[in-house]
Amino acid sequence: MTVRCRVIPCLDVTGGRVVKGTRFVDLVDEGDPSALAARYDREGADEVALLDIGAAPEGRGTMLALVRRTSRRLTVPLTVGGGVRSVSEMRAVLRAGADKVTMNTAAIGDPALVTACATRFGRQAVVVAIDARRRPPGAHDASPGWEVVVRGGRDATGIDAVAWARRAADLGAGELLVTSIDRDGTRAGYDVALLLAISSAVSVPVIASGGAAGAIDFISAVIDGGADAVLAASIFHRRLVSIAEAKAVMAAAGIPVRQTATGEVP
Repeated sequence: MTVRCRVIPCLDVTGGRVVKGTRFVDLVDEGDPSALAARYDREGADEVALLDIGAAPEGRGTMLALVRRTSRRLTVPLTVGGGVRSVSEMRAVLRAGADKVTMNTAAIGDPALVTACATRFGRQAVVVAIDARRRPPGAHDASPGWEVVVRGGRDATGIDAVAWARRAADLGAGELLVTSIDRDGTRAGYDVALLLAISSAVSVPVIASGGAAGAIDFISAVIDGGADAVLAASIFHRRLVSIAEAKAVMAAAGIPVRQTATGEVP
C-alpha cells in the first residue's frame, strides 16, 4: 500500500483567532479558526492542525470549546496542541473532537507524560512537537546542530533536537512535528538539514514545519529532508498557493498524494 504524503494547513491560535507572525512574534490576525478549518477541509487538506500557541506561555489549558467548534466542521483528522500537561487533559482534548494531540513544553518538562499518553490512548494519537533553533558549531564540532526551545519559542532548553527526537520516539510518540524557529514565518524554505537529521534518526513519521514559501519547498522537505508530511500556515491563509496546486506540483515530482475532492491531482 502506497503511503501518501500529507498536506496539513496549520491554525496557530491565540485569543480565539488564527494568527501568524515571524518566529512566533509580530502576530497578524488571519481569521476565525473553525471557518478556516472548514475551508481547508473543502479544499482537500489531509489533516488540520490547531495549535493554541498562547496556552503554554499563559500557563493555561487548551480552549476546549474552540476544539469542539472546529472539529464539528471537519471530515479530516484534527491535531490539537497547546496546554496539555496530563493524561486527563489529553483525554479532554480528544473528547472535544481531536484525533491527535501534540505536546512540546510539557513533554520536555515531564518526558514520562509521552509514555503515559501513548499507553492510554495509543501512540498514533501522540505527536511530540519539536521547536528547534540552529546553534553555531562549537570549537570542536563543525557540523550543524539544533537546540530545542519551548514556551512558544521563548525559552532555550540546551537539549539537542536530534537527541530529543530519538528519545521522544522511544518514549512512545507516534509522530514528530518539527518546526524550525529560524525559518518560521520567513518563507525562506524549510530547514532541510534539520529535517534530514531527524528523519534519519527515527522510524516514526516526521512532519515538516517552518518556512514554506510554496510547493517547491514541500518537494524539498519530502525528497531531500525525508519528511512524511508538510505543514504550512500563511501561504494557505493568504491564498499564495492552494492545497490542490501544491498537491499537483508534488504529484508531478513523483510524490504520492491523496487526490482532492475536485480531482485536480492525478
